[in-house]
Amino acid sequence: MIKVFEAPRKYVQGPGALAEAGKWVAPLGKKALAVWGARVKQQVGEQLTASLAAAGVELISFECAGNCTRSQIAAGVESARAANVDVVLGVGGGRSIDMAKAIAWETCQTVVSIPTVASNDAPTSAETVYYTEDGHMDGWAVWPANPDLVLVDTQVVVEAPVEWLIAGMGDALATWFEAEAAYKGRRTAIAGGVSTVTALKLAQLCYEMLMENGEQAVQDAALHVVTPAVERVVEANTLLSGLGFESSGVCTAHAVANGLTVRKETAPCSHGARVAFGLATQLCLDEDITQEERLRVIDWMIAVGLPVTLEELGLGHITRNEIMDLAGQFVGAGSLAHNHVQAVTAYDMFSALVAADALGHQRRAMN
Repeated sequence: MIKVFEAPRKYVQGPGALAEAGKWVAPLGKKALAVWGARVKQQVGEQLTASLAAAGVELISFECAGNCTRSQIAAGVESARAANVDVVLGVGGGRSIDMAKAIAWETCQTVVSIPTVASNDAPTSAETVYYTEDGHMDGWAVWPANPDLVLVDTQVVVEAPVEWLIAGMGDALATWFEAEAAYKGRRTAIAGGVSTVTALKLAQLCYEMLMENGEQAVQDAALHVVTPAVERVVEANTLLSGLGFESSGVCTAHAVANGLTVRKETAPCSHGARVAFGLATQLCLDEDITQEERLRVIDWMIAVGLPVTLEELGLGHITRNEIMDLAGQFVGAGSLAHNHVQAVTAYDMFSALVAADALGHQRRAMN
């Protein structure tokens, strides 16, 4: 089988990295389009603009709002072409970064990710996930290459609400379990081949770094300070999770997370929160997971503040019939659940969802 591994061209992380943005962006282009929201522009715009200007890079602003929709991307493409930019910067969270990737590949084909939160692994990946205006997942695109530069200022990251770091931990935690399941089934990853051993080991390292540093990182980030624990968790959330999911594979945890977007009650929840419950579901589905490991992961999720029950996702009122309907959607044609090492039926998914919810209630009562 053909094995494929892919990654961004350069990854830069540390406190104060934003002040050096010009140094890293200038070799890529001299006219940049910044894709960001109004809040992020206010937060980091002055510093980023000054750093780029000092390096001879002109910055054009494109303000976006809400979800990463095809209409917003089209408007961004129009702005990029009108300004004749040669590099696109995605500044902010996953939505802005995903938009920037799409805009770049429709125009100049050079893209830089500058996340201001460590809430997901979008900054390193070659994908854009599309959403509708009201937050339903609307497909995705796989671009020919990963970002040319990922620049993460950890001081900026810890100035954001700690809930974003926790959300990223939920997304990243699933990386190892999904990668291992896809690898066992020799499933083709997003990168275009089966996983290399390197990618699998990076996914495992992601899990180990989170388990070892997660609780301390949450405490430190809540105080808005950068510590070794914070640095390791940001690296796990952003870099290791991205490398692991893209080059090894995703399956049930993300099938559940993506499917949950059809329920409007989950709209306030982050992607990482939905992935966390998706992982709890996968752990109740996987035949190879020991009960000891299952409980260790659930207890860790509780300790860092991730949801482990349907109620915590806004679905405390859901009926068993509704859960069965959701389970059928989660395993429909093209579902990521079919990347699992074992065949997953609608009833399997239903049973795992109910079991995960019950286990979450049980462990939360004990913690």
